[in-house]
Amino acid sequence: MTRFGRWFLLVLCCCSLCQYFSPSASAERGYKSFEVAVYVPEYVVEQMKDSNYLQSTWKIINDQVKVDKVYLETYRSGRVADDQLLDQVKKFFVDRGVEVAGGIGLTVMESNNFQSFCYTDPKDRDFVKMLAQKTARHFDEIILDDFYFNNTKYDSDIAAKGSKSWAEFRLGLMDQVSRELIVDPAKAVNSKVKVIIKFPNWYEHFQGNGYDLKNEPGIFDEIWTGNETREADMTPQHLQQYQSYEIFRYFENISPGRNGGGWVDTGGIRYVDRYAEQLWDTMLAKAPSIMLFKWTELLNPAVAGQRQAWSDIHTSFDYQQLVNEYEKSHPGLHSTMAGVAGYALGGIDPVIGRLGNPIGIASYKPYNSSGEDFLQNYFGMMGIPIEMYPSFPADAKVVLLTQEAADDPQIVSKIKARLEAGKDVFITSGLVQALQDKGLGDLLSLRYTSRKAIVDQFAAGYGAPVEAGNKNGGILIPEIDFFTNDAVPLIRAGANGNSFPILLSDHYSKGVIYVLTIPDNFNDLYSYPSGIVSVLRENLLRDFPVRLDGPDKVSLFAYDNHTFVVESYLDQPVAVTVALTGGTTKITNMQTGDVTTGSASTPRRGFGGRIINTGPDRVNFQITIQPHSYAAFSETP
Repeated sequence: MTRFGRWFLLVLCCCSLCQYFSPSASAERGYKSFEVAVYVPEYVVEQMKDSNYLQSTWKIINDQVKVDKVYLETYRSGRVADDQLLDQVKKFFVDRGVEVAGGIGLTVMESNNFQSFCYTDPKDRDFVKMLAQKTARHFDEIILDDFYFNNTKYDSDIAAKGSKSWAEFRLGLMDQVSRELIVDPAKAVNSKVKVIIKFPNWYEHFQGNGYDLKNEPGIFDEIWTGNETREADMTPQHLQQYQSYEIFRYFENISPGRNGGGWVDTGGIRYVDRYAEQLWDTMLAKAPSIMLFKWTELLNPAVAGQRQAWSDIHTSFDYQQLVNEYEKSHPGLHSTMAGVAGYALGGIDPVIGRLGNPIGIASYKPYNSSGEDFLQNYFGMMGIPIEMYPSFPADAKVVLLTQEAADDPQIVSKIKARLEAGKDVFITSGLVQALQDKGLGDLLSLRYTSRKAIVDQFAAGYGAPVEAGNKNGGILIPEIDFFTNDAVPLIRAGANGNSFPILLSDHYSKGVIYVLTIPDNFNDLYSYPSGIVSVLRENLLRDFPVRLDGPDKVSLFAYDNHTFVVESYLDQPVAVTVALTGGTTKITNMQTGDVTTGSASTPRRGFGGRIINTGPDRVNFQITIQPHSYAAFSETP
């Protein structure tokens, strides 16, 4: 028997002595700023027919994290839950004051690359319709786990697709399936049922498998968001930590007020703090609920992992404190991942209640578009708050446009209108490449060339590039040609005596258009020297109320009530400068009550000693953030 097996058997034996726990004996549930739900897959529901297993595992989880709701799954990978068992397990939770809803994992075989149903096969269609009706008979709320897509290419699919692209075909197909096989049949047997689609974390590629961010939020009663980012280099997705925040913000702007919550699992992490970070960032996005996937993962022991570099430092998630406190109250037992969730959520709960509505630099990602995939999250990791929108944010003072904006056929005219109204636009080199032969030349006299350069030095303004960047052989960037004195390079890169623009500035009508060169490997953005990134932030965040100056992989979360949060994903303590506008002279740490007094910022000078206009006057505050930790602040005039 494994070490975990012996540990779990001990817990099971101890808990079985307790028999059924009365509702009054269970811990008080409920956080003030959000609700917590746990997802129970069908095969775990099956295990719950053993009353000892159900009671003991509930006690382990409930002792460590406050659970408001559970979702009992009726189907997954060819297995259909027994009706009588569903009623039995549902009653167990209802008797303990826990809300109960249903879930469906619509995959034929999860282990076979998440094989989907063939929605052009009448037998599969009938089966899916039956599942929707079955689940609606048991529950007034149903959520679809993130296998609700189409990846089959059978002969019936090929015939139905015709001359359409696979993306066009699947988007239309899944819209039809949503109405005819899921929502309408469920409501036909239970008029009160609320049907929810949970969108996964790979939003740039949804259209390829039929997830429709434009139409499906209107077909379903509510959406949920997959906030799991795990370790960036341990999965093919390479999702950055900031995405646990940004994806919820984007989906909230897609379906305002109908984005029910975020969804996080415990997988793909090297150190236990990575799980806590995903939970924090979901809540910092102001998610009203968090789904903990899944029941069995919450029972796994909380193992420290590779966190030796900061193990002796008190951080926002203090692993040793968690272990010690749990073992003190549960002699002979070890905290589980439920305890990690409880520690992380309990710590951030009072902070979330004091934060206003999130704000950030507006970025436009049209519905079902792709291009420079997930790039906005890299900006977030560089301390630049981003707020993505599915519609063009015409009223925003500054707009950041990546290559995906080219999916809008009217994008050049929209850029032009903004500039004519005196509003600035930042565009990436990828968008230049996509638009330079589609009208962008009317605004800018530059070209995205076929040449590449490996650069290893950088400079802001005039002078030879001297600030070293990547020490691992340089950074590969596309070369952009421009006319001298038509566009002005604010940041340049150098290689072997030559220089290449990184940030170009050009005027059109009453506005300014900036062009930012993006490295071929987006991770090389983190290799830009800190002084160079500071210049980028000065320009992009010129009028933004709060600005962060520090190393990469430290994120800034800003809110409309003069509060902000700084979070570090680094392995060592880091000193950063926060520059505020609006006459703020002091900031108060929400968690400790410590007050920091600021000092007036010194203007940056450029060629000939001229003062460079970097926006309104600011007051600087020096703060230190511990490894894998966050600090929340309120501003005082």
